[in-house]
Amino acid sequence: MKAISPVIATVIIVAVAIAISIAVALWITGLTSSFTGVEKLEVVNAYAELDTANNQWIVHLHVKNTGTKAATIDDIFINSKPYSSYNTATSTYVTLSETLPKTLNPGEELTDLQITISTNTPGFASGQTVSIVIHTASGGQYPATVTLP
Repeated sequence: MKAISPVIATVIIVAVAIAISIAVALWITGLTSSFTGVEKLEVVNAYAELDTANNQWIVHLHVKNTGTKAATIDDIFINSKPYSSYNTATSTYVTLSETLPKTLNPGEELTDLQITISTNTPGFASGQTVSIVIHTASGGQYPATVTLP
């Protein structure tokens, strides 16, 4: 029986080492990508309209999750205040068309998230620019601005 030449043995060992290295690298890449998903919401469109019949402004937001992991909207801030802080025990000035928290999976979108603001809400007037910030459970903040008509 003949022995394997030292050159061929070295080539086989190097080939096996390279194959194992590639397998480990692919495994680590797959492992880390599952832990490093990115949450990213994009406000595709934002505008406001006046509903004179009901004495309210309706802010329309088109929001899309362009990230690689789910994003959970847990609050919406209007002029740096949580939307619910505009409401009192006796008056509801601001309402949302969606119940929070609202989760958007990657690629999912809300084509018409509506924020209804009563024209009687203290601190709001026609012609005013309003800052809207969508806040997520992981601490992300995604701003938009609209001008009330």
